Amino acid sequence: MYPMDMSNNQSDSANSDVQPNKRRRKKSSVWEYFTIVTISADCRKACCKLCNRSFAYMSGSKMSGTSHLKRHIDLRICPVKRHNDQANNLLNPCTTVPKTDIFANGTDKKRKPRQAKTVASTYLNVDDCRHELAKMIIQHGYPLHMVTHPGFVSFTQMLQPQFAIPSISALEDQIMDIYHREKHIVKELLGQIPGHLNLTVDVWTTNQNLSYVLLTGHFIDHDWKMHRRILNAVPVGFSGSDTAFRDAIARCLADWSSENKLFTITLDCSYIEGNIRESLKSVQLIKNSVILNDQLVVNDCFARLLRDLAQDAMRSMKETVEKIRYSVKHVKTSRTHEDRFTQLKQQLQVPGTSNLVMDDLKNWNSTYEMLKAAIELKEVFSCLDASDPDYKANLTMEDWRQVETLCKCLKVFADAARILTSPVYPTADLFFHEACKIHVQLMHAAVSQDDLVSGLTKPLLERFSKYWLSCSMVLAISVVMDPRFKMKLVEFTFKKIYGEDADAWSRTVDHALHELYFDYVGSLPPPPSSVTEESIDPLVKSEVLSQDDGLITTDFSDCDIYIPEFLFGQHMKSELDQYLEESLFPCGQDWDVLVWWEENRSRYPTLAKLAADVLSIPLSIVTREAVFDTRERVLDNHLTSLNPKMLQAVVCAKDWLQHESLQVPATPVKQEFWEAAEE
Repeated sequence: MYPMDMSNNQSDSANSDVQPNKRRRKKSSVWEYFTIVTISADCRKACCKLCNRSFAYMSGSKMSGTSHLKRHIDLRICPVKRHNDQANNLLNPCTTVPKTDIFANGTDKKRKPRQAKTVASTYLNVDDCRHELAKMIIQHGYPLHMVTHPGFVSFTQMLQPQFAIPSISALEDQIMDIYHREKHIVKELLGQIPGHLNLTVDVWTTNQNLSYVLLTGHFIDHDWKMHRRILNAVPVGFSGSDTAFRDAIARCLADWSSENKLFTITLDCSYIEGNIRESLKSVQLIKNSVILNDQLVVNDCFARLLRDLAQDAMRSMKETVEKIRYSVKHVKTSRTHEDRFTQLKQQLQVPGTSNLVMDDLKNWNSTYEMLKAAIELKEVFSCLDASDPDYKANLTMEDWRQVETLCKCLKVFADAARILTSPVYPTADLFFHEACKIHVQLMHAAVSQDDLVSGLTKPLLERFSKYWLSCSMVLAISVVMDPRFKMKLVEFTFKKIYGEDADAWSRTVDHALHELYFDYVGSLPPPPSSVTEESIDPLVKSEVLSQDDGLITTDFSDCDIYIPEFLFGQHMKSELDQYLEESLFPCGQDWDVLVWWEENRSRYPTLAKLAADVLSIPLSIVTREAVFDTRERVLDNHLTSLNPKMLQAVVCAKDWLQHESLQVPATPVKQEFWEAAEE
């Protein structure tokens, strides 16, 4: 057992009653971590400064000693102390910390350095270690068979000889446990959302010509926080099969008990063949798909649209881009060439701080950055052509004019793509601003008197116009849900885009918005002020009118009910009309539209539900890491080697673990053991 250190405590007890002002100073090292708290006149406790846990210290005249306090610190029972020690070990892996002998009759002695094992290693929790190993493999995409690599085995045994490395099958079981635990958390979150679910559909291929459909859910919770969660990664027999997508989405919704929650689906038809839209509507996955002019299936991904536009622009000037790439490569791949370039830059006193960078063909924005830097240093390149015999780019003034024109175009796309690089997925209203800016700038450039500018932008405008036609209604309604703009920004922008037809397009948006709102209300709009026989619904007419001997007679028995309801519908404004008629909310910095709706949902309970669903519509299906990616979406060899269930577990769990709350690591020993030891 652990002997108590009573020397100081007995002194403390004696002095506390006779000479409280001359109490001896506590010498035990445990008081660095504990403080005495008075509970009552005859009860005091020792409180850990790190974890705030209380321990017995004095009850009446009985002292409890400090041995149990030493065990709490020296054996790292204190979770905060243990966490801090682990962090220090990571920061200083080669530092040898002197080990305290807690068995030496209450005195602190240094153990001999020949003893390698620490006290904590005696209480290794294998289950927790295997759990952390499985999490590491999931989070970083390591192959499962890494546990069989000799280097990993040797490293692990050097760290902790007592840890038995699990087999691959045991590791798979551990990964599935993490997957099911995290899935339960996501399922509870999804089951409690007040609104609907928006889905994105992406296709990933493998080296074996297999295809996986990646389904991601976007939604807003009760606290008006935006969520993006990968829900399923399911194999499909053929990527272009419309029935394959339909069945995959249906299975996903059933798996998450969300059959009646689907609001919109966003996919990328540039990679998906077949009549996907009609297939999805044919099984009635989307409620009221005729609303918003049939735009509840979004066919184009905004990020990939920008990528296609940028690549089309660069391909139109391919030869010039290759010259710039060769020039930059000539300078950056030779120390001699780079020194000569730097000397010329200093001699010419070229303003600016741009540095040449080689582009990465896997990211289109890197090519834009390369071209932009080259333009600022074009004078240096011109002199380099004459001073360096190895440099043979032969860039002309026309080439530089093409690069300048191309950079202005690429800047529009790069600026628009930045909203997708934020750690938080943007709300749908932000896409309206970027899409309108692109549309207006391409329209103006397409009618430019400069043949180079118009020739570059006309094909881009044609490509973008197709996107605008398919998504403009969703974009417009989403920005109306921003109280800073409402219909005013739609009307203003449509005048620039449609000219004389702007009013008709604005009325179309207003009509679709009201139609969508009344669908949320769960009733039809109020009847018009003038009701004719032709405007009466046939079902209502059949109930009100009856035939008797060839004469039409009218039953007015329900008139006293109908008239008040009709008058009420005429004079009472809907939440939507009240919202639209109110003055615009003043613009300011750090604006968050979701915060505004959270604060005003009591004023607009129905409209707030519509706003939550509309603002969470995903207009892009890629992650922020892949916004500028030009590569095809191909699963790596490690993932393709897994069976479909394990692949889904790894892909989904990796996404879910990113949202795991930061907590103090779990105790690496069984809690029952330490509670028994401290008693």
